[in-house]
Amino acid sequence: QVQLVESGGGLVQAGDSLRLSCAASRRTDGSAYNMGWFRQAPGQERELVACWRWRNQLTYSSNAWKGRASIARDWAKNTFSLEMNSLKPEDTAVYYCAQSREYAEDCTKRQDYPTWGPGTQVTVSS
Repeated sequence: QVQLVESGGGLVQAGDSLRLSCAASRRTDGSAYNMGWFRQAPGQERELVACWRWRNQLTYSSNAWKGRASIARDWAKNTFSLEMNSLKPEDTAVYYCAQSREYAEDCTKRQDYPTWGPGTQVTVSS
């Protein structure tokens, strides 16, 4: 099973941008797995930020993140990154990258992701 590790979290100010990276322990190019970024704030459920769908290689963002989040994949380095812009204090959360089960069709469904990284904390001050 692939291992995922996130990096790049930290303390930023409202309006700043931040790039998170997820390193995979083995190559995933050419394989039928979706990749997703999720976040979880204290006392709240884990929710989608954005995801990449293997079938059409398109990315999808949740409504809260449309226009503020973008995803990139570096196949050579086995990394999956999330660029976040115009950060708000309410974006404070632990951010996780995840790999879906093989051949999952909908990259937005949290329940289709059995493999998760340990998470990285993002704190946005006002």
